[in-house]
Amino acid sequence: MNPVRPNKLQLSKWTALQPRDKEKHFLVTQVEYDEEGRVSLCLLEAIMSKHEYSIDWTELKDAARWRQGWH
Repeated sequence: MNPVRPNKLQLSKWTALQPRDKEKHFLVTQVEYDEEGRVSLCLLEAIMSKHEYSIDWTELKDAARWRQGWH
């Protein structure tokens, strides 16, 4: 399990361990919070293609799918 804290998500770097469409490196570009301080939106941007994906931020905790940093 990757140690991820919601308040440290903005501009964090991630590597997909099973890349799709040659997209491997990502940057968290936008994080929004609800009234209770929980993450309501997390946008990842693929570095090479600039495609953006909205994900559930807790998916980044899965060490079988994501690695923190660019590797």
